[in-house]
Amino acid sequence: MATFDEGISETLSLLRRKGGMTRAEIVAETGLSRSAVNLRIDALLEARLVSGSARETVAKGRPAEVFSFNSERGKLLAADVGATKFRAGLCNLGGDVESEIELPSDVSAGPEILLTSIMKCFETFLAETGTNDDEILGIGLSLPAPVKRGSGMSVNPPIMPLWNRFDVPAWFGERFASPVFLEKDANAMAYGEARFSHPEADDLLLVKIGTGIGSGLIREGRLYRGADGAAGDLGHIPMTLPGDDEGPLCKCGNHGCLEARAGGWAILRDLREAGADVDSQDDLIAALAAGDPSAVQLARRAGQAIGTAVATAVNLLNPRVVVLAGHLVAAGGDHLLPAIRERVYSRSLPLATADLTIVASSLHPREGLVGLAHLVSDGILEPAQIGRLVERGPSD
Repeated sequence: MATFDEGISETLSLLRRKGGMTRAEIVAETGLSRSAVNLRIDALLEARLVSGSARETVAKGRPAEVFSFNSERGKLLAADVGATKFRAGLCNLGGDVESEIELPSDVSAGPEILLTSIMKCFETFLAETGTNDDEILGIGLSLPAPVKRGSGMSVNPPIMPLWNRFDVPAWFGERFASPVFLEKDANAMAYGEARFSHPEADDLLLVKIGTGIGSGLIREGRLYRGADGAAGDLGHIPMTLPGDDEGPLCKCGNHGCLEARAGGWAILRDLREAGADVDSQDDLIAALAAGDPSAVQLARRAGQAIGTAVATAVNLLNPRVVVLAGHLVAAGGDHLLPAIRERVYSRSLPLATADLTIVASSLHPREGLVGLAHLVSDGILEPAQIGRLVERGPSD
């Protein structure tokens, strides 16, 4: 028998998936008794998580009342942090981004500096929209780093060592009473693509190609983090090639990682060695946009290396969709995508590629922010958290 919190979370999840439903339709869908459905709906109405309206009907008699998820019950704050930029937003419970801003970031400078900048953005959103603190029901933050599952901390992040085991929820907890969710950036991006762009795909692999390389996995409709949160670290797959001693040094301390060959910082390194006057990722993007021959050649070579790693992942995981995301895909996709596709289709098993789709992100540059909005909304409305919003009642 479901607990009260499990019951109302289950009913709310149904309404979020299906849209407006009558009490009779909920009874038919769930197999619950009319009294159990009434109990759940009444609690959700009291909490303003659902709203009711009359359904128009041509038949005589009283029109049935239709209940729908109230996505404006509260607001969410989210910030998708990259190595060089972050995007902050104010969102509703339906995952819609209502206000947003992108600003430069330097994750190597330490958490307090960056989080203070993010907090200033949050304060601006609240002031400009007239949103009160008690309307903020959840906060989400994604980092370009491994995040230990359920801890609210990044552990031994290669490019941001000052963040090691920094308690992000506690920092935000000094200002907000809402739950705080910390996620790896590629996981948030994968969730955004799965919920917004590819809801039909239960198995999805997102590969982020930016300053670094990472991936996020959706398995059977759920975000897959692995036992500790380390799943999907595609950028640190060893790619030592014949003739290499060890391969180039990666920022993680190992040699020959995929990221050290094909990440944005690695392409920038090789472009400098080729004599180009480039200092930043923006310079690399400009070179690709201008069709610089050296930049194009290095991007194609990076695509081949990435494609080899993705082919391994496709053989291992058999996703239905592979989404390629990140600023290098947006800037140099014409060079990266063909090389990646060629490697995947030539090096993966025919059964794994027969119905495989490989596409560029349709949400760039907002996939991480959209994913965080959905992750936080799902998190605060699951049984473990929904009791904060709904007055408790008896078991069904």
